[in-house]
Amino acid sequence: MPRKLEVVQVGDPVLRELARRLTKKEITSAEIQELIENIRYTNAGAAYGVGLAAPQVGMSVALSVIGVKPTPNRPELEPFDQVIINPEYEGIGGAEGMWEGCQSGGSGELFAQAMRFAEIEARWDDEKGKSHAQRLGGFVAHVFQHETDHLDGILFFDRVVDTKTYMTAAEYRKRIIKK
Repeated sequence: MPRKLEVVQVGDPVLRELARRLTKKEITSAEIQELIENIRYTNAGAAYGVGLAAPQVGMSVALSVIGVKPTPNRPELEPFDQVIINPEYEGIGGAEGMWEGCQSGGSGELFAQAMRFAEIEARWDDEKGKSHAQRLGGFVAHVFQHETDHLDGILFFDRVVDTKTYMTAAEYRKRIIKK
């Protein structure tokens, strides 16, 4: 039975660590499989969460769960439900400001435009240890970059160039989502 994990907040040192990469044997271990199940459960229960990394629940291992699905505010989103382990990416083209928040950033109450690539060449292992390489675009590429950053000790605040874009989640929903 999965359990909800506590999401650590900005200021917790684990969020600034370089997460330890997992071996194929570790990926399929009972401990990591339970962690994946609990992270997936925790992320699915978040009001606005589309991804959650192991460091965000206090475990410094290179593992994130992405759960993108269409919502009433974003019905156009293509579903992407994937565990990404030891992920890497290369950006295609130039980076641009994209709106984002973070479950560890004041419980998801702060948003700003972080610099992200609209398209990436992504590589990762899944929860079975199978390797993947795929070109990702749009919102999924955006989330993949955010989650990979968590595993490198980088927070979305670090990618914000225009500090005047910071706003609360309520203002973000009122001004940006409602457009």
